[in-house]
Amino acid sequence: METSALLLSRIQFAATVSFHIIFPSFTIGLAAWLSVLEAMQLATGNPVYRRVFDFWLKIFGVAFGMGVVSGIVMAFQFGTNWSELSRASGPIQGPLLSYESFTAFALEATFFGVMLFGRNRVKPWFYLMSCMLVALGTTLSAFWILVNNSWMQHPVGYVVQNGVYVPTDWAAIVFNSVVWVRFPHMLLGAYLTTAFCVAAVGAWYLLKDTSRVEATLMFRMALALAAVLVPLQMLFGHLTGDYIHDDQPAKFAAVEGRWVDEQPAAEVIFAVPDANAERNRYEWKIPVLGSLIASGTLDSREVGLKDFPVADRPPILVPFFAFRIMVGCGMLMLALAWIGTYVARRGKLQERKWLLWPVALSFPLGFVAILTGWFTAEVGRQPWTIWGVLRTADAMTPGLSAHFALASLIMYVLVYGFIFCFGVYYILSIIRSGVFSGKALTVWNGHVIPQTYEPRLPATTRASSSNH
Repeated sequence: METSALLLSRIQFAATVSFHIIFPSFTIGLAAWLSVLEAMQLATGNPVYRRVFDFWLKIFGVAFGMGVVSGIVMAFQFGTNWSELSRASGPIQGPLLSYESFTAFALEATFFGVMLFGRNRVKPWFYLMSCMLVALGTTLSAFWILVNNSWMQHPVGYVVQNGVYVPTDWAAIVFNSVVWVRFPHMLLGAYLTTAFCVAAVGAWYLLKDTSRVEATLMFRMALALAAVLVPLQMLFGHLTGDYIHDDQPAKFAAVEGRWVDEQPAAEVIFAVPDANAERNRYEWKIPVLGSLIASGTLDSREVGLKDFPVADRPPILVPFFAFRIMVGCGMLMLALAWIGTYVARRGKLQERKWLLWPVALSFPLGFVAILTGWFTAEVGRQPWTIWGVLRTADAMTPGLSAHFALASLIMYVLVYGFIFCFGVYYILSIIRSGVFSGKALTVWNGHVIPQTYEPRLPATTRASSSNH
């Protein structure tokens, strides 16, 4: 019964985190994108930036609200299902989560209202500053969450007193070396998620031959950004792999699908790991490449899962396949970004349907990559909640029944499923409604622009203009 409760609690937390992470990973990048659009509009006076801003602000509002709601509900599980984790690590995790509220959430909640309702009530420079502060708030939120999670992956700066982990060095905890590879990795993942959503919407409008100016702007800006960020993301992904190689060798062996020590080590490109037989089936691997990736040499000795007791091994199937899906998404994004940027510079995007369709269908890539990246990190951490310190089985609430765990799992899945379906439906409705609806045309800087954006002027100014 205890094993069933543990498994159900893990599934519940995985399900709620998977629902929740979709929205922050989108809004972190979208907040930065909105700041860029507002800055470009102020710098150039081009009304296209304003129309695209207003369009994505609606989507940002929906996604932001859903992220807040799903995040608050998700936190209840620390008290219901994982009270031992809260009791033992509360002196460290409690302050870190509080810092997120005091810094990140305070900025987001305060200036998000200005973004939604303050366009005509504050000066343009203050409105731009509000957009930037909301972007800063979403970034700080990701930072504190990553500090918290990185401490669980690589615990430092604490002592154990009566079974409680008490902080002794906050600088070591906050500036944990692991944070400074995982946080940029997550942040870049969020930017790329947003970039491909924006590019996909632009490609869809171009396929429909509507909102062409706005669609071209979205397509070009998003893929140009992705063309730069994908290689940078791969670099930080490699650096993240380096820390896993050094600090979590069992997880690294599971990700690599390596059962026995190898020198030099091969890189398993594809296989079907068999945990019972402790071997891979249908294996395809490249000799020596494993050593080169893991250690930067051609002859390093790399450990296999059989070096670790069975009780200390992570389940291999999820991290093995999740990692490869994540890398596959990254390669697809790189190809689309580079090819799309090259073609966009040559113009006539409407005629490139062979490119527009793949880009339009690429919107899930960032979400899939982030989810599979988290699956790799979190499932690969098992059987530890705090690596090498607290086992997951010992972090669960004592006496928790499987019936309670099952009931709460069903409730959470139903509630989150409703929120997710409603939010996605509403966002798709906004996208289907289009960036603009007017038919009048004007010319700005050599471009034909549908004249649908009209700045709201003070009443006296409007009256004066109408008289003329």
